[in-house]
Amino acid sequence: MVRKNLECGMGREWWLHVALLCIPLLAVYLHIPQPQLSPALNTWRTSGRVFSFRGNNIFYRDTFGAVGSSDVVVLLHGFPTSSYDWHKIWEPLNQRFNRVIALDFLGFGFSDKPRPHRYSIFEQASVVEALISHLGLTDQKLNLLSHDYGDTVALELLYRTDHNRTGHLAINSLCLSNGGIFPETHYPRFVQKILKDSGFISPILTRLINFQFFSRGIGDVFGPYTQPTEAEYWDMWTGVRFNDGNLVMDSILQYINQRLKHRERWVGALTSTLTPCEYIYHTHLTIPVIDMIVSDEVVLSGITVFLFINLFIYFF
Repeated sequence: MVRKNLECGMGREWWLHVALLCIPLLAVYLHIPQPQLSPALNTWRTSGRVFSFRGNNIFYRDTFGAVGSSDVVVLLHGFPTSSYDWHKIWEPLNQRFNRVIALDFLGFGFSDKPRPHRYSIFEQASVVEALISHLGLTDQKLNLLSHDYGDTVALELLYRTDHNRTGHLAINSLCLSNGGIFPETHYPRFVQKILKDSGFISPILTRLINFQFFSRGIGDVFGPYTQPTEAEYWDMWTGVRFNDGNLVMDSILQYINQRLKHRERWVGALTSTLTPCEYIYHTHLTIPVIDMIVSDEVVLSGITVFLFINLFIYFF
């Protein structure tokens, strides 16, 4: 009996030692410093500026390009990355447009990432309006090019424009790309479902996301011929980790629920607008929206749909 008790005690002591060893290791893991900016990412940051929106700094980049043109394009990036998504087509856009503008939404990239905070598509649309006002372009006809998360922000901006909301943009044209704007055909990835719906567990999960997990997950949304290099994955991850952005991902992901709740408002804006609209869709993308695009609901709005088979530029 004594021997049995000793063995049980030793067993419990072994697990206790393991637990005590894991605690400091876990503590170190959860406080890994954010990655250093690559030279390219640092150049992007230093070439940009910030403006204040409701007490938060918003990063943006604004360059002048084609002489003799008055066209302005505003670029709205996707989740969970930043305006750096557009860096490979920045110069071509500069050759076409007089002015090229991009921002990091609140909670993304080099913009502030307040927490706790209720991130919403409505707020991000207001961020864009505030930037345009800050740049003195309120009366300027703007061309919007959006991607993924930015598509829904663009639709909210379109709704405000078509309903003459105070402070709305003057939208000349809209180009949506690869976004799950139709909630009934958008199937969030497993990790997105967990992060957005796990309540008090979500803050713990956001701390456990690392580069390997991130790169494997986001790599699945690229086509077979457009896979990022490891350096490009690191640039994306560095943007997420900047100012502890990984800790607000669960809050930002509420946009998926917002798409469902406000479907009538945002899809309705797309189907009723008279603003010229185009949709760029990559056939290898895992976001299944093409069935909705070719439905009567959207065809009636006169939207032009482009299908690209491994030909579109990397940032998708």
